[in-house]
Amino acid sequence: MIWVLVLVFVVCLVLRFPIAFALGLSCLSYLLAKGIPLIIVPMKMYSGIDVFVLLSVPGFIMAGNLMNRGGLTEKIITFCNHLLGHIRGGLSLVNIGASMLFAGISGTAISDTASMGSIMIPAMKKEGYDTGFSCAVTAASSTIGPIIPPSVPMIIAATLSGLSVGKLFLAGALPGLLLGVGLLITAYVISKKKNYPKHARSSLKQVARGFVDTFWSLLMTFIILYGIIGGIFTPTEASIIAVVYALVIGKFVYKRLSFKNIQVVFLDSMKTSASLMVLVGFANLFGYILITEQIPQSISNEILGFTDNKYVVLLLINLLLIVVGTFMETIAALLILFPILLKVALAVDVDPIHFAVIAVLNLIIGLTTPPVGVCLFVASSIGKISIGEVSKAGLPFLLVSFLVLILVTLFPWFSLALPNLFID
Repeated sequence: MIWVLVLVFVVCLVLRFPIAFALGLSCLSYLLAKGIPLIIVPMKMYSGIDVFVLLSVPGFIMAGNLMNRGGLTEKIITFCNHLLGHIRGGLSLVNIGASMLFAGISGTAISDTASMGSIMIPAMKKEGYDTGFSCAVTAASSTIGPIIPPSVPMIIAATLSGLSVGKLFLAGALPGLLLGVGLLITAYVISKKKNYPKHARSSLKQVARGFVDTFWSLLMTFIILYGIIGGIFTPTEASIIAVVYALVIGKFVYKRLSFKNIQVVFLDSMKTSASLMVLVGFANLFGYILITEQIPQSISNEILGFTDNKYVVLLLINLLLIVVGTFMETIAALLILFPILLKVALAVDVDPIHFAVIAVLNLIIGLTTPPVGVCLFVASSIGKISIGEVSKAGLPFLLVSFLVLILVTLFPWFSLALPNLFID
């Protein structure tokens, strides 16, 4: 009866159902076909979301929304403009640099594309940058968010595997920086070739003032990481501290949060969190069915029966995750595939922390991979151009992302250096 599950799931995806409903309907169809009592649905959904660390996700989502509404995005862009605006193609570099800083707050690629794109894409178009290039830079830079901590996908990976959230946060830092530097170099080379504009060099006073304006917002990331890694508070407690901190900074320091804004943030955060929890619940039910049908064991046996070479196995997993990430949202793909593929990786002696970084990096690269990368759609809708134009302009950035993925896959040091240095 597993074919019923797969068929309904694929049909729902083709019909553009939300991924949570696609999972729910496919599970319901399977249970009805097998004659399994439907009481299993609430039981498995509840057990899937009854995980303490998952409570941190709504907190980080709300903190990111509060900081965004509180004017953080504009201040980070201004600061990066003072630092990088005088270089050829400065606004494209600012776009990427701001995403690297904003990544620690938003934690998700799609929110970064929407938040940064609504400001940067019109600004770049106004200064003479090609619209395709402007959208491609924005979409590519947004993939840094789920890697640089704090990261929602890393929290999900920790929940699924029992790994330390603090270790996963640290493990993503160097790969995130490596990806950011690679995108910066690519944007500069293209800007130099096309002779994109640059601004006058900012004075040290302007740079210092820009840093002061962004200091309080960037301090939040430091507090979160230091608290979790230092064992001062749990990730869930850290998320609540982040919300309180964001409220205070947005209201009394940046003075951009009004009561009306806070209401909107709470409503948006509740909607996002609720949809995510429904997704987690249905994914747990989906996973239960797969385990019942022994699908993970079959996949593991097939891969390991083909080869037990660690690097070949990782290559096969990379190819699978890139394809899946192109068609499926990152968190949904993690929920379905990560536990299965982690067992395969462990069987060939891949460190679980290293594999978690590989999995997340694969899936977020998929968000910018044609033909249906979600971030490409968001950027193209803001820039009002076709997805084909954005995809073509984004190919150099996609190639750099693949190069970073290869380096991170082949050299575990990028993922394990910081966790081994700071956490026993």
